[in-house]
Amino acid sequence: MLKELFFALWFFLPAGAANMMPIFAAQVPQLKRFDAPMDFGTTFRGRRVLGSHKTWRGLIAGIILSTISLYIQQHMVAHSAWLQTWTSKVDYAQLSTLMVGPLFAIGALGGDAIESFFKRQIGIAAGRSLFPFDQIDYIIGAAIASTPFVSLSLWEYAILVLMWFIIHLAASAAGYLIGVKERPI
Repeated sequence: MLKELFFALWFFLPAGAANMMPIFAAQVPQLKRFDAPMDFGTTFRGRRVLGSHKTWRGLIAGIILSTISLYIQQHMVAHSAWLQTWTSKVDYAQLSTLMVGPLFAIGALGGDAIESFFKRQIGIAAGRSLFPFDQIDYIIGAAIASTPFVSLSLWEYAILVLMWFIIHLAASAAGYLIGVKERPI
């Protein structure tokens, strides 16, 4: 059980990093010029498609951090017999960093964007939470995007979602406390 928990945390760490990165990228003044909404301000049925919080800056920053995270993981696994044993479900030496890193980010941020679309369509304002979907959309998107590289059991996917749900709640609360998030959830 401990090995499954560790693997769920370890393997999806790049997706979790990608999901958090847009919040931090928004705090960097030099990146403000890339604050263009991914939906280009378009509407569907009279409502914004994604809203102003889903930006190209966030997507690009997420892709970069996810790719860097995966590269670091691959380096660590290559130099640690313990990590090789605990992450044996995936052959990190065979993963293409420049393909899988961005794929994790696109899956995570794409899952978040799809959920935002539905929130806009039911009238929930951008920046407002739809509990618990805001806390799991990114990990479901990343899990779907990663299926060409890893196949987990239903139990492992359940552990994955539950574990990252809890991590998301804790990270959101911490982000609120340090002032980078407007709301704790």
